[in-house]
Parts: sequence; structure tokens; C-alpha cells
Amino acid sequence: MSNNHATFIWSIADLLRGSFKAHQYGDMILPFTVLRRLDAVLAPTKRKVLDAIAEANTEGLPVRPALLKNRAGHEYTFYNTSRFDLQKTLGDADNLAENLREYVNGFSENVRDIFVKYKIDDRIEELAEHNLLFHVTERFAEVDLSPEKVPNEEMGHIFEELIRKFAEASNETAGEHFTPRDVIELMVDLLLTPDSETLTKPNVVRSIYDPTAGTGGMLSVAEDHIREMNPTATLTLAGQEINPQSYAICKADMTVKGQSVDAIVFGDTLLDDGHAGSTFNYCLSNPPFGVDWKRQQKKVTEEHSLRGYAGRFGPGLPRVSDGSMLFLLHLVSKMRPKSADSQGGRAAIVLNGSPLFTGGAGSGESNIRQFLLERDLLEAIIALPNDMFYNTGIATYIWVLSTDKAPGRKCKVQLIDGSKLFRKMRKGLGSKRNELGQTDISEIVRLYGDFTDAGNSKSFANEDFFYRTITVERPLRLNWALNFERLNASVEQKPIAKLDLDWHEFTSAVVANPIDTTPDQAAFTKQLIQRLTVAGITLTTPQLKSFLSGLSERDETAPVVTDAKGKPESDADLRDTENVPWNEDINEYFANEVLPFAPDAWVDESKTKEGCEIPFTRHFYQFVPPRSLKEIDADLDAVLGRIRARLEQVKA
Repeated sequence: MSNNHATFIWSIADLLRGSFKAHQYGDMILPFTVLRRLDAVLAPTKRKVLDAIAEANTEGLPVRPALLKNRAGHEYTFYNTSRFDLQKTLGDADNLAENLREYVNGFSENVRDIFVKYKIDDRIEELAEHNLLFHVTERFAEVDLSPEKVPNEEMGHIFEELIRKFAEASNETAGEHFTPRDVIELMVDLLLTPDSETLTKPNVVRSIYDPTAGTGGMLSVAEDHIREMNPTATLTLAGQEINPQSYAICKADMTVKGQSVDAIVFGDTLLDDGHAGSTFNYCLSNPPFGVDWKRQQKKVTEEHSLRGYAGRFGPGLPRVSDGSMLFLLHLVSKMRPKSADSQGGRAAIVLNGSPLFTGGAGSGESNIRQFLLERDLLEAIIALPNDMFYNTGIATYIWVLSTDKAPGRKCKVQLIDGSKLFRKMRKGLGSKRNELGQTDISEIVRLYGDFTDAGNSKSFANEDFFYRTITVERPLRLNWALNFERLNASVEQKPIAKLDLDWHEFTSAVVANPIDTTPDQAAFTKQLIQRLTVAGITLTTPQLKSFLSGLSERDETAPVVTDAKGKPESDADLRDTENVPWNEDINEYFANEVLPFAPDAWVDESKTKEGCEIPFTRHFYQFVPPRSLKEIDADLDAVLGRIRARLEQVKA
């Protein structure tokens, strides 16, 4: 039946053809679909609500929302105070636009904001301008979307089908707030697989959350999968969305399914957590890739600094140019912790390749990865094929996290290369050219469930991704000479150039009787000071240091420059870093990998940092040997032979 209803509602779009472009159909049809559903839901108790208002007005009492919700008498916790319903608005065709506005404004605030975000006033005006408002309203009034005819679950499917169709029709923007169904199916299967036995228990209770809900696709697919496994399950769906229209679609979808009207919160998840203090059994997210968080930087940084690990961003902050790891940390804060009363929480999030390796030791990104691994939260990472999303063709990965790993997975991370498991689409949508078939999804889920090392699946100990970055210093070796070129370079430096001195006279005297390159800095400095004194020039220590720097050149054969305590000074130009694997001794690594090539080097232990990266591609790289010269020569001979043959034909 749901397909028939969806087809009927979709057919109303035919009325719009010619007056509106295809990508505008959803702006008109979706809010009216929600309006008709809510209209049908409230119909049985409409009279009771109006009577309660009349009674309160007669007695001079305030109309209390709690009373109206009670009179509405259903689980949706909303009501409408208008004298109109959808059918009655048609009774006065000349004032239909005003009637519809009055009807929509009569909804309780927790539902009215759906229509505000849909900009329904603008939609009503646009339809009226094209003389289509009456026809569209009339067609919607004809379809019966009452819960008796269309149960919540079925209504959800109708709405999802409409969302999908309109997203496909709006090819240029389809992927901005719409995650492909095949990717969601895989994410949900990965989340639910370890809990498959528990989820079949009668009347099981579960909560699902998406902080970047978009149009609600992830929440809907997760709900469908669990209900398919267990029709008696009680499910709570929750989320947050920043885009007004996507929020309206998502909240409307949740509302028509019978979820709480407060389940979906409008706003920026990073700035204001709409579900603060709540945790969930299952968390899903497809945050924006490579989007900066400059607008949120002040508040996020304050939370990081002031609340630390008591907040969401304690482990660290990524670079401002990409905020996807902030959503990762937020999702971690929403996973239900393991306890005697809870089996813990699980999460799946789609990220690009950057969070795997961006940022060296001590960076925010590295610290976030280290936080996940030290607390044993990261369970698996799955590489998806390229060209999977509507608005980008870059490589993407699903991270699976858990607060209650199975015993065999503890302190381990599984990497799965699913980049070759896909099928080509017959017709692309935006940047999406590939899709996961059911066999591809099943194979990835099987690899995940088996948790064995195979060609496409490898497991690692958490510490395999840790390393230490050591700073390798080399001594500074300089020679000094007072010649015309070096002297000119020295006197032009700012600290020296500012001095009001006759450097021409001094340089002429020095060049006439130059100081040759000396074996060490001390002897050279002594001679230089003597000449400056004779010339009547006195330099401060910083000025002298600046002057000396222009008179020196790096020289591998020169003596080592030392400080006042006789310790070698390091050469910043020769400074280097080395990443030492976590399970290797730093001194042994240094002796084997550095000293044979730089015998005078040493490690500055004060600069040693701990780091963490997940070099996914490296673990699945397969060397393909180049073709032999014999093969290449044979191919060239064959090509040249064909060219000669054609030239002979031309000559003939």
C-alpha cells in the first residue's frame, strides 16, 4: 500500500510541471505531505481540543498546552488550535492562502517549527501565484493518510520514498544532506551484527542517534533493520541537523512515524549539543568532509580548555581546516558506556582519509587517535570504493567504535579493504558512479564478523599504530673570515645597519688587512673585537652575535661551534626527525638507523613526542613488478611494424 500512496503523492508533482523546475518539486510536495498526515492524525480528537479552548475562554482561564495535549489524547504530544482542517480550508477558495496559514499557525510550537523551516508561507505564496494552490491542496485532501489506513512504519516508508525521489530529481544537490542508501545499509549491518542475538529478544528496547541527521536516512534504515529482526522492539530515534530544510524533512519523518516531536533538534551539533547528557545504544553519522570549523572555533576551544575530558573535546582539537574529527569525538561522547545495566554503545561514522594520518606526533589529530586506541574504543575501519557519494569522489572509510568489544577483539583493530567491492551504476548521480550491491555488503559484513586475517582483512594490536618522534640534532660547524663579501652582508643586518657608524672606513681598513679563516670561533671573535676596538666601535652582545653570523659559513670540515658551557650547538638546518616504532628501543633504533650515516648526531630527548597514525593503504599495498624490457621491446616492435605496414600501403 505504501508504494501506491507514494506514487499518488508523487503524481501530484505533475501539477507542478511547467511552473516549477524538477528540483523544486520536493519543496512543495513534502510539507503538504506532512501537513496531510498530521491533519489525519489529529482528526479524531480535533473537536475535543476546540471544546477545551472554548471552555477555557468562557471561564476566563488561560489555555494551557498540557490540557490541549491531554485532550488530543494520543502519543504524538502535539495539537492544533485552528478551526480549520485541510478539507475545511478548501471551503473558501478565494481565501485559501489565508486559511492555510491560519491552520498551520494553529499547530503547537513543537510541530509548527517544521513548517517554519519548510518556509511554508513562501510555498503557499508561490503555488498561489501559479494558480496551483487549490489544486494541490485538493489532491492532498483526497488521500487518506490516517494511522488506521497507513500505520506509522508504513508512513515512514512513504516519506522516505518521496525524499529519495526528490533527492534524485535534484541531481546537483542530492548529496549535500543525503547519504546513499547502500552506504547506510552497510553501516547499520556493521553496527547490528554483534548484537544480532540480543536484538531478537521479545520487547527489546534500543536507542539510535545521528548528530548529523540530514533527512533522517540513517535513523530510518537502522529502525527498519531492527524491526525486521524483531517487530516487538521498542525504538527511540534521536538526532540533530543544522540545515533548515533537511531538519524539517527529518523531524517530519520522525513525527509521522510516531517518534517524539522533540527527538530531532535543530542547530549546530558542535556549538550546542541538542541531546546533552544523553547516551545511546547505536550512533551513526556522516559528517561533512574537509569543512573548516572557524565559526565554531571559539566555543569549541573553550569547551576543550575549560571542561577537558569532562566535555566532548578533551583529547585534542584538529586543525581548523577540517572539523570531521570533532564529530568523531562528539559521537564517542554519545556512546552508552558499558555497565551492569547496559551492554554499552556502538557507533559507525563515515570519514575521509585525512583522520587516519593527518597531523604528526603531538598534534590534535594524533592525540585523538591515541585517545581512541588507549581506551580501546576503535573496533574496525573499512575502506569504501571511490565515487560512492553524491558530492565527492574521494576515498572514504567507515570507522566502527564500541564501548564493549567482544573478548576476541579487545586491544585490537581490524582493517578491511572494501575498495574493490562495488558495482558500476547504470546512471551516475552527481559524483556517485559506484554502489554497493547486496553481495558486496554481505561480503564486507562477513569479513568483519569472521575477524580473521585474509587478503582483504587484517587485524592489528592497538599499539601497532603508536610511535615516538625523536628529534635528531647535528652539530653546527662554521668557518669565519673577514673578507669584503661577508663584511658587507654583516653590516647590512638590521641590528648593525641601525648603528650610526662609518662602516666604509672600517671595512676598508679590515679588507686591507683581513683576518683569515681561523680554527675556531673564539680566536676569530677575539681578533674581531680587537679591530673593532681600534676603530672605536663597541657592540652589545646581541649586536656582536648578529655581526658574527654574517661573517660565517657552514663548513663540514670546520670545528664544532660550542656554547658557553662547552656543549655543541645544534645546526637548525641539519635538524631532522625520525618516527620510532612503539615496540622498538629508541637508543637501539638510533644506533642502527642514524649513527651509521651521521656519527656526530645526538637525540634531543626534550623534544621526543608520542604519536599515532593508521597507515591504512600501506597495509594493503601490493607491489606490482614493472614489465620486463623484453616485453616492452616486443610491443614497440609490433607497433612499429604496424606503422611501417601502413606507410607502405600509403606509398603504394
